[in-house]
Amino acid sequence: MTPTMSFDETLRTRRAIRSFLDRTVPDEVLRGVLDDAQSTPSNSNTQPWIAHVVTGTAREKLSGDLIRAHDEARLTLDFPFDGKVYDGAYGQRMRDQAKARFEALGVARDDIEGRNAVTRRNLEFYGAPHVILLFMPAFGGARVAADVGMYAQTLLLALAARGIGSIAQTTLGFYADTVRESLGISDDQKLLFGISLGYADKDWANQNPRIGRAPIEESVTFHG
Repeated sequence: MTPTMSFDETLRTRRAIRSFLDRTVPDEVLRGVLDDAQSTPSNSNTQPWIAHVVTGTAREKLSGDLIRAHDEARLTLDFPFDGKVYDGAYGQRMRDQAKARFEALGVARDDIEGRNAVTRRNLEFYGAPHVILLFMPAFGGARVAADVGMYAQTLLLALAARGIGSIAQTTLGFYADTVRESLGISDDQKLLFGISLGYADKDWANQNPRIGRAPIEESVTFHG
């Protein structure tokens, strides 16, 4: 299956999907997407991304292991995350996104049980039949992580161009030890995040509020 949308259409229609049909992506389509992503540029052509594609019984086992780790508060991040460091406009965008998402789900700010259920849904991959866990070599720092980020963006757009829904999930990176143990991955691979993917439940997607983007004036400075 080759891409059918223009680049502009792919870029502007892609969105985070949080509900998927019970329908797997054919192997040849998934391999085509991964082959496209392999064209991603990287520092000195090091290609430092390590992708683990999880489907079927391995996916079911991983989801169960993640939910148990969540319920037992066993967070094991390879890379620190602190939402409090996002100040100013960055923090406001984060709060706006969370507010819109929870309101769309009918979950109140003080509904602890409801918010916990939303987190657990993350760990069920929102029902997606496939999840790709993105790792990097243990020796890598910010430069290597940036290369993996470029790989992930290429992957997300390649999926969208083929009509495949996806969502990048930082939350999955909060359970690095659990993921490694569940899948038999060595400690010299460090987990950044995951991408759940499949065919989108269109009814859900149409009800999901679309979060806007800041104008380029807020993030771009022209010199010369």
